[in-house]
Amino acid sequence: MEFSIDNFTRLADEAVSQIKYPEVCAGLYDPIRYAMSAGGKRIRPCLCMAVYAALSHGDPLAVINQATALEMYHNFTLLHDDVMDNADLRRGQLTVHRKWNANTAILSGDTMLSMAYGMLADGAGEHFKDIFEVFNHTALEIDEGQQLDMEFEKRSSVTIDEYMEMIRLKTSVLLGCACRIGAIMAGATEEVCDKFYNYGISLGLAFQLQDDWLDTFGDPVVFGKEIGGDIVNKKKTWLLITSLAEAEEEVEGILGEDLEPEERVAQVKRVYDRLKLSERCAAVALRYAGEAIAALQGVTLDRDAENFFVDLARKAATRNH
Repeated sequence: MEFSIDNFTRLADEAVSQIKYPEVCAGLYDPIRYAMSAGGKRIRPCLCMAVYAALSHGDPLAVINQATALEMYHNFTLLHDDVMDNADLRRGQLTVHRKWNANTAILSGDTMLSMAYGMLADGAGEHFKDIFEVFNHTALEIDEGQQLDMEFEKRSSVTIDEYMEMIRLKTSVLLGCACRIGAIMAGATEEVCDKFYNYGISLGLAFQLQDDWLDTFGDPVVFGKEIGGDIVNKKKTWLLITSLAEAEEEVEGILGEDLEPEERVAQVKRVYDRLKLSERCAAVALRYAGEAIAALQGVTLDRDAENFFVDLARKAATRNH
């Protein structure tokens, strides 16, 4: 078996394309099919399959149902997030609530959650109780992270520690969950399960920090969307929180002015440049990538598998899209 992100992504894409939807109630299931076929990195199912294959030396398709459950759940959260954020686009196409309506997005999202639990159980055998507990606990944590994110929008100040805890809950725990489920299905010890969970947590933190960086400093052609959206929307990211801590009066003044979006982005970026936040944010992302790699110390892996997890962590902190 080729131990590569491309191979695991191909398997995940094939599984998503083969999901069977009921032939009734098209108004409920068509939006789900639409959302699931929109693409994405498929990192969560890839992690689940990769961890299982690395530890069991078995066929990653043995956990394809659990991997697909993770992708279905992730996309369910995006449907609801887009309603809460009133977002117009997702992955370059209209969000479900824009293409249909908010009620449809909510109900189809609820249905995706139910489908995810069904997939999770399919083929889990003796491991179902353990993976159900992990999955359900993770779902609650993600809800907590989303709540914190909404509360941060109304607060004038947020600390870096608070922000990192929010993204741990909102983003990282599902990557950790994917790793732990793969390890549990492989029959790994609790210690090894914990190590892979911690790998996923640190990987997610590196991934989100790089997302923050890309939104301000990325190449819009490569990144696939306009740069500076976080600044325009005054979204509290690592960059904005740090700039407010170190140049509060100046940054607050720019954000409070009646400026065109392009000018606001340019002025805030000048502050970021002066504070060297591009280099500092990139360094923090790389630190978390290093922590992800360190989390797997003591786990016996084949060379291909070890290289896969090391490369994935490094790419999470240095990717350009």
